[in-house]
Amino acid sequence: MTDCNCSICRRYGVLWAYYSPADVRIIATEGATQRYLWGDKMICFHRCQNCGCITHWADLDPAYDRMGVNARLMAPDVLAAARRRLVDNANK
Repeated sequence: MTDCNCSICRRYGVLWAYYSPADVRIIATEGATQRYLWGDKMICFHRCQNCGCITHWADLDPAYDRMGVNARLMAPDVLAAARRRLVDNANK
């Protein structure tokens, strides 16, 4: 998991777990998430329309085989077992 301190990740309070989009299945009805493009508009953040939690982000460039899933939504025992990497993106 990545614990990023950039302005948006810090405000969202997320921990990112990275996967290939081919390995993730988002189970949600059409319109269940609200999209938000930030910064250079290369990634699209999704939040639940019902509870407001950030669920994941997806890269808008299909050449990148990566997406981020908000690990804070995972079970506590999964979080406790995962290795956390701190990334300082606030000072870039």
